[in-house]
Amino acid sequence: MEESGEHIVAGAGELHLEICLKDLQDDFMGGAEIIKSDPVVSFRETVLERSCRTVMSKSPNKHNRLYMEARPLEDGLAEAIDDGRIGPRDDPKVRSKILSEEFGWDKDLAKKIWCFGPETLGPNMVVDMCKGVQYLNEIKDSVVAGFQWASKEGALAEENMRGICFEVCDVVLHADAIHRGGGQVIPTARRVIYASQITAKPRLLEPVYLVEIQAPEQALGGIYSVLNQKRGHVFEEMQRPGTPLYNIKAYLPVIESFGFSSTLRAATSGQAFPQCVFDHWDMMSSDPLESGSQAAQLVADIRKRKGLKEQMTPLSEFEDKL
Repeated sequence: MEESGEHIVAGAGELHLEICLKDLQDDFMGGAEIIKSDPVVSFRETVLERSCRTVMSKSPNKHNRLYMEARPLEDGLAEAIDDGRIGPRDDPKVRSKILSEEFGWDKDLAKKIWCFGPETLGPNMVVDMCKGVQYLNEIKDSVVAGFQWASKEGALAEENMRGICFEVCDVVLHADAIHRGGGQVIPTARRVIYASQITAKPRLLEPVYLVEIQAPEQALGGIYSVLNQKRGHVFEEMQRPGTPLYNIKAYLPVIESFGFSSTLRAATSGQAFPQCVFDHWDMMSSDPLESGSQAAQLVADIRKRKGLKEQMTPLSEFEDKL
């Protein structure tokens, strides 16, 4: 169930979804029509470079200030977190060894990872870069809670974040414990995380399929033309020894894959058999903050589907001035 009252049906590809919806309509609804939207593709939000400045947000009572920066994680680190090679349950010494040797982190910094998110396991993290801040440990849980919330619903279109490292640069806290409780710190942490995401050149990541196609030689032309129409690209083409068939491997963005198998069959008169499996996340080159770009259009569509305001919340809502 979505918050908008829609039910989401997930399946392993188009055919599977068609069959599920047909069963739902014929067997469970007694033939009643169901209204269905186009297939939904989930995206991820990431950043391209380090924040252009340190951003600051104040708590609702104006007594606490959080300063943060966002930066992208090193290449391969998000995948390592996904695969479980690096995670919240690791021995800090082992983890800092992997981070410093493979990803070039500072040894001490690697021991200051507060948490991973979303849902404590995801490929984003909060790192403590503060020097000598009083009462920092008391607000750690609140900052972590704000981060879990924010990393699950990013600033662009409330999609999960991926591959972002948030650095807590400085914290100014009220001396009295009652003025720096969770109610003050959690929403502040969330706002400062959004502000640092927006200042770090945010980008969308789209899911990409690995497509394996088996086809005879005369069908290759049709395969290439269909892949070109759908922003796909072939990276391997092998002839199977002893057969006239070719094995083709290509990358195809998931959002372009709807109707792919039927288009492919039409173009090759049924000689090509595609098999798709999720492979990786690919950064979209266009800037979602630039009006009229492809990514901005996608963000607007996702926000519309989720029932949010069409326009993204501006940076001034999240960042406070001194």
